[in-house]
Amino acid sequence: MKLRILFVDDEPHVLQGLQRMLRGMRDVWEIATAASGPEALDLLSRKPVDVVVTDMRMPGMDGNQLLQEIKNRYPEIVRIILSGQSDREMVLKSVRPAHQYLSKPCRDEILKSTIERSCGLRDLLADNSLKRLISRLDSLPSQPALYLEILRELESPYSSMHRIGEIISQDLGMTAKILQLVNSAFFGFRRHISSPAEAAELLGLETIKALVLSVKIFSQLDKAGMKVFAVDRIWAHSLATGVFAKTIATAEKQERTVIDDAVMAGSLHDAGKLILAANLPQQYKEALVAARNKGSSDLEEEQRAFRVTHAEVGAYLLALWGLPFPIVEAIAFHHSPSQCPHQELGILTAVHVGSALELLLHHEKDADSQLDRKYLAELEILHKLPEWQALYRQTLEEGPDHDA
Repeated sequence: MKLRILFVDDEPHVLQGLQRMLRGMRDVWEIATAASGPEALDLLSRKPVDVVVTDMRMPGMDGNQLLQEIKNRYPEIVRIILSGQSDREMVLKSVRPAHQYLSKPCRDEILKSTIERSCGLRDLLADNSLKRLISRLDSLPSQPALYLEILRELESPYSSMHRIGEIISQDLGMTAKILQLVNSAFFGFRRHISSPAEAAELLGLETIKALVLSVKIFSQLDKAGMKVFAVDRIWAHSLATGVFAKTIATAEKQERTVIDDAVMAGSLHDAGKLILAANLPQQYKEALVAARNKGSSDLEEEQRAFRVTHAEVGAYLLALWGLPFPIVEAIAFHHSPSQCPHQELGILTAVHVGSALELLLHHEKDADSQLDRKYLAELEILHKLPEWQALYRQTLEEGPDHDA
């Protein structure tokens, strides 16, 4: 089935240029155009669309207002801004309704890859209501203590960018959101950034203040009723997996970018658990209780309840947000690395092993079964497990630096 894409721009020559540029995609894309926000909404009321790509500054209804309407009415649609607009206030307004932001002029390969990667995991989610729920999210919930701490730090007359970066690095939700923004064209950085502390430094104090205090890009988890989900353990395990993944990637002499991506993929690999706990608490609670009562695994019960596991849920959101593909892929397959199309020792290996061994060290239920020994044997690295465990213990004794 063809991907259905709607381009919205009030300048006819821009729409004509996009159609010419994307002519080679006619076999796989069905392209429609609209010259205004109201025209786009009228078309959407009559015709299903997978992706909307809109300009920001348009007369009447601007791109930000259009995407907010689409988010409310058709949350499953991927929402992308393609604009030459550099007005800071307008850009900040679009941070929440837009999944991704591209700058004009945009090369055809960047536009194509952005659209394809945003939609690449949609077939993993069979449940359309779950797809709509995830597509509507504009933040992941943060730990209450860290959320309050970053508010205090930003409101202090003695704010420290180093401390702000440290706080963000300790929280899954803040890390995911800040990496989404810094790796988009929102702020014009030309290189791939996978360290939340570096991202905060690049954005600067005033931009971080505006994003957190005015735009409210971070949200706080309501911990009432969350005990059954052991969210504190989810956060602790996630950060520890990031450290473990870094240890493995470093031991295998991977490139610096691979090591940095392994840290981030490890830190974010269980984002799907937070999404399910915060947004579908009753269903998720029932799945976890069923696993305890039946002696089955959490993954099996997630599959029964949602027709996917937390791995696909987290990967789907982070793909929508435009996080780098190797990170998204590692999150999607961290429980099933044998199913990944790319079979190599890399980010996925580090995250898969790091997560499983960290669970083993804590003697957690199902920990041993989560290690795909066949996958590791085929990569001829099964024998390295004891070495990696020893290195990780050494790292803990020395004191890990999550962002080094």
